Amino acid sequence: MFVIRREPHNPILAPQRERPWEARATYNPSAVRTEDGVRLFYRAFGDPDALQTPMAGLSTIGTAFAEDGVHFHSRQQVIAPEEQWDIFGCEDPRVTFFEGRWYCFYTALGGYPFGPDNIKIAVAIGDTPDNFTERHLITPFNAKAATLFPERIDGDIVLLLTAHTDWTSEHPRPTIALARAKRMEDFFDPDYWNRWHAILADHALPEMRRGDDDHVEVGASPLLTPHGWLLIYSYIQNYYDERKRIFSIEAALLDRDDPQKLISRTESILVPQEFYEAYGLVPNIVFPTSATVGEGGLLDIWYGAADTVCAKASVKLHDLMRALDPDRPARTFIRAPQNPILTARGKGFESRDVFNAAAIDLNGSVYILYRAMDQADTSTIGLAVSSDGIAIDERLSEPIYVPRADFEAKRGNPAGNSGCEDPRIVRIGDMLHMTYTAYDGVHSPAGAIS
Repeated sequence: MFVIRREPHNPILAPQRERPWEARATYNPSAVRTEDGVRLFYRAFGDPDALQTPMAGLSTIGTAFAEDGVHFHSRQQVIAPEEQWDIFGCEDPRVTFFEGRWYCFYTALGGYPFGPDNIKIAVAIGDTPDNFTERHLITPFNAKAATLFPERIDGDIVLLLTAHTDWTSEHPRPTIALARAKRMEDFFDPDYWNRWHAILADHALPEMRRGDDDHVEVGASPLLTPHGWLLIYSYIQNYYDERKRIFSIEAALLDRDDPQKLISRTESILVPQEFYEAYGLVPNIVFPTSATVGEGGLLDIWYGAADTVCAKASVKLHDLMRALDPDRPARTFIRAPQNPILTARGKGFESRDVFNAAAIDLNGSVYILYRAMDQADTSTIGLAVSSDGIAIDERLSEPIYVPRADFEAKRGNPAGNSGCEDPRIVRIGDMLHMTYTAYDGVHSPAGAIS
């Protein structure tokens, strides 16, 4: 089991109105740990400029630095539109320091209105994190969310990307896939990608969507662990229905030598909850774009919140990896297919509801004590007996415990709740002790024992 905790200082980066290029939103961060702190790259959404673009604003890429990974300063713009294929915006950086150079893969917008024909992957390259001196278009087809593995695998440079993120009848679903090359320059060659794309299915990871209406995208650059490559990614349920759409963050483990093999995965580990995730330019979004390992073995997950601010959440890496261990014990509890084993019956003490049961094994028989409610909302304790804990062999027609003290007798509204609720039972020596909640309908509920 693992627990993920949001950074108390969230959001860690917010727009600054006095800086037009990042006045409206600063989100989807890519973090790189350095010897003296954390270098953060992020999507900056600026005020609209009708003379420059017809859109509501322009996306560029900024950078900031924090010694403690929380309080960022020295903000500056490092990538802005220059080429025809990114003239309408540079979005969602994913930065890797690889073999002595800084590689910033980003989503390039080459047309408006935005659509599959003009949303592609590009890369900016620099010798320092604040000076990217060259850039190249990567994919000649629709794609987003590309990032480098931080080291070669079997001698290859490996790029992870999401192809066909924007729906067309020809490509109705996104595909997370790997591209390999001996030289970085191979990724700049359209002929390479035409050959690669012709056999896209051969490069794809196993299908990660649980439903046809769901959507997935690469999140963070994979992290190498002793058990394989850890991938933090975006999972969006009901992607095509704005009313039902749910953004979430999940984790997967890929094979160390062949990262096209999916070993295991989690379900959602983070969903929108906090105000800065629920309210913004686009509400109810958590979108992961980076992951780093920090002090004390904590995995820091960096994400954009509500398409407006940058945020961070942390989880113990060891605990997350245990959850991803394919050899971990199976789930301890399995619901019985015969459920429910007890339901309300008759016109008496258990005519309305029966629930919140306790059980104890005595001499090979399972005694089930349960809260029973009548039509007056008075609770008593009923009893059923089972030889296997599922099939009921005997069920008493009268309660075994009824309100008998002032603190559990009905005092308030005659139709309000009162009585003896929610039993627990334990055997100590030769004595059975039952604890329960006592409520008179007026005063605060109290614990009681019999």
